[in-house]
Amino acid sequence: MSDKAWHGPLDRIDDCRWKIPRSYKHGMHTDGLIYADDEMIKQVVTDNAPEQVANVAFLPGIVGRSMAMPDIHWGYGFPIGGCAATDPEEGGVVSPGGVGYDINCGVRLVRTRLTEDQVRRDLRGLVSKLFATVPCGVGKSGHIRFSHDEERKLVAEGARYVVRRGYGRAEDLDHTEANGCLDGADPDVVSHRAYERGAGQCGTLGSGNHFVEVQVVDEVYDQAAAEAFGLGVGSVTVMIHSGSRGFGYQICDEYVNSLVKAAQKYQIGLPDRQLACAPVNSPEGQRYLGAMRCAANYAWANRQALMHLVRLAFEEFFQSSPAALGMDLIYDVAHNIAKMEKHAVGGRERTLCVHRKGATRAFPPGHPEVPAEYRHLGQPVIIPGDMGRASYLLVGTQKAMEESFGTTCHGAGRVMSRTQAIKSAHGRDVARRLADQGIVVRGTDWKGLAEEQPAAYKDVNHVVEVVHRAGLSRKVCRMRPLGVIKG
Repeated sequence: MSDKAWHGPLDRIDDCRWKIPRSYKHGMHTDGLIYADDEMIKQVVTDNAPEQVANVAFLPGIVGRSMAMPDIHWGYGFPIGGCAATDPEEGGVVSPGGVGYDINCGVRLVRTRLTEDQVRRDLRGLVSKLFATVPCGVGKSGHIRFSHDEERKLVAEGARYVVRRGYGRAEDLDHTEANGCLDGADPDVVSHRAYERGAGQCGTLGSGNHFVEVQVVDEVYDQAAAEAFGLGVGSVTVMIHSGSRGFGYQICDEYVNSLVKAAQKYQIGLPDRQLACAPVNSPEGQRYLGAMRCAANYAWANRQALMHLVRLAFEEFFQSSPAALGMDLIYDVAHNIAKMEKHAVGGRERTLCVHRKGATRAFPPGHPEVPAEYRHLGQPVIIPGDMGRASYLLVGTQKAMEESFGTTCHGAGRVMSRTQAIKSAHGRDVARRLADQGIVVRGTDWKGLAEEQPAAYKDVNHVVEVVHRAGLSRKVCRMRPLGVIKG
């Protein structure tokens, strides 16, 4: 979080949209747009993240507006919750700051045939089983190991590779964004150090805001859509949130430094060094994209392997196969990524580099990249909240496709830095307070739980209501947490 408030201009467009006019700073190529209602905008301006929205508007080749979703907060270069598209044919750039350090941090949602009563019979035992099965924590290595040559195949093929190795089912890939693999990944442009950091971390949760959460559907807003996803009030689901671990972090770190030089080489004037970038079609831009795609593929492989471990834990705990338990993947979406996508702009289709930094793809009904059985509804959009409130399943809309390049929010968004959250806990037992709400939580240490306490986040119910009212995604159902494991 930034330690200063923002005092720039904001023009109210409607109940859910605020404009930062292009005239605010010389060099902005377009307006900024923040999605927030009257109440939320008061919190948004206590952080300086709107300044980052304005700064992103300086990027060469930017198309449409520089946007931020209602979960906006201060990030590296781009704000968290930021979205921007650039046109390579007009000198459009790619910026690691528009993707983030945890490349393809994302979330997947698994349904089950279990009921809340069945899970609550020994909820603490189930959470302990998950905690024992899924490796959690900083730098933690797992039991799923690959040689260096195998790791190169993994980062080229993504989730497909680990499914082929027996960690999942073919239909899992059909329910994963991009089928779990971005084409164009180039293992040769990834450093030896990145491979070292990624070794042994596939199938591990990591730390920070990553989690595995057992949930129950407690409210349905669209009965037909919920039924199409195999859900109803009382359905038990499992949500998995993780990314590319040390592998992706190392790639981002190295390429941020190299693209600072590239920006200088191509004489790109930027208001913030953290927006280091290169033209998409330049050698430097292509090398970054090749490495970033490797990290994105690693993250999809990681979440696929994590789901395999979750299925194993449930199988052992309930003494029933994952198939008998109905443990099917509903969908997996990326939150931190830059992708080449076709969008209609100015009456013609253009191939754009869409940066989503703490933002979720939300493609509409009928889009060919939406799984066939969901195509009449739109792409599933999964929005995790904090471990004390709720998470949501929504669907993408045509409005999002027309206005935000098919993008919506990605979560609740922080209102406290991790340091502030630890201080605010004052030694109180976060796990005990959650237990008073009927939520069982396990973490590697009390500081990690304090960092991720509900008070550190905006109310996800409010955030989701804004994107629903703005038409960027449409609510299907809400899931309440029952048990959580954290790194």
